[in-house]
Amino acid sequence: MSATQMLIAGFGGQGILFTGKFLAYKGLVEGKEVSWLPSYGPEMRGGTASCSVILSEEPVGSPIVSAPDVLVAMNLPSLDKYEDSVVPGGIIIVDSTLIEREVKRDDVTVYYVPATKLASDNDMPTLANMIIAGKLLKATDSFTEDGVDAALKKVISAKRADMLDVNKKAMQIGADC
Repeated sequence: MSATQMLIAGFGGQGILFTGKFLAYKGLVEGKEVSWLPSYGPEMRGGTASCSVILSEEPVGSPIVSAPDVLVAMNLPSLDKYEDSVVPGGIIIVDSTLIEREVKRDDVTVYYVPATKLASDNDMPTLANMIIAGKLLKATDSFTEDGVDAALKKVISAKRADMLDVNKKAMQIGADC
């Protein structure tokens, strides 16, 4: 079975659930079987948040991701908690603006992306999550303009349509870094 299990984790307010929803919709518009399972602490903003996403060629039996192929860690507590659960040969993407330590494992591919700094430097301070999403899609060889456009149009509401281009730009920054 060809499936990719992803875990995106960080603080509430960093766009963790939005990133997961975007990845799930991208899978849907590309004809994949999808599972999206958000999880967040009681504080919502500032508490811990994570989102499990599974993209598969076959029906997904369980939405639980206990051994992710891809981990996105947008804060140190998330890296500390989930680093050891990534499968050997998996991918870990770290927001290196907020996480100063290096990944301890040598059996995974690691990308250090200064997403929060890049977002701030490009006048899009709330889009570090989409910079990370762009890197994730590039790292997994699934960055396609058509797929990104279609998924963004699904997750960005009509009243926020003005955010479409800036989200695309953020994802391109992530793909290029």
